[in-house]
Amino acid sequence: MVTVKGDLGDAALRKAVAEVAGVDLPKALGVAIAGDRGVLWMAPDELLVLTPYAEAADSAARLAQALAGTHSLVANVSDARAVFTLSGEQVRDVLAKLTPADLHPNTLAPGTVRRTRFAQVPAAFWLSDGETATVICFRSVAQYVFDSLSHAARPGTSPGHF
Repeated sequence: MVTVKGDLGDAALRKAVAEVAGVDLPKALGVAIAGDRGVLWMAPDELLVLTPYAEAADSAARLAQALAGTHSLVANVSDARAVFTLSGEQVRDVLAKLTPADLHPNTLAPGTVRRTRFAQVPAAFWLSDGETATVICFRSVAQYVFDSLSHAARPGTSPGHF
């Protein structure tokens, strides 16, 4: 995972990210993924580039070189993050037990990313389809998020009843 901050309207930034990620940049709140590569819109001035772990350092270096001389920041954050994949018919219900984000299908369509809180910690997530979600959090709270997701996935549980 490589964080890229800068002017998302800048043609050089857009070109560099698209070349490294192998996908076109998503619109605001969007996700663009093809295989093990992709780009998440994280904020009006921030993208998260997804690449295979072994390529993250090289991807960050290529992006930094391509953006040299522009007002930007490129950082390999792969070792600072943890990723969880959830699947099943009740994936929205499990997420709803932990996040205040609006999970209604009319509001959160597949391919839309949300930065939010899971229980008490910051996280981001998106739905790949109606039954698959990916959650990203800081590695330092990964066990807490895993435990929270595991608890929320149990039938009959509700938030706050750990």
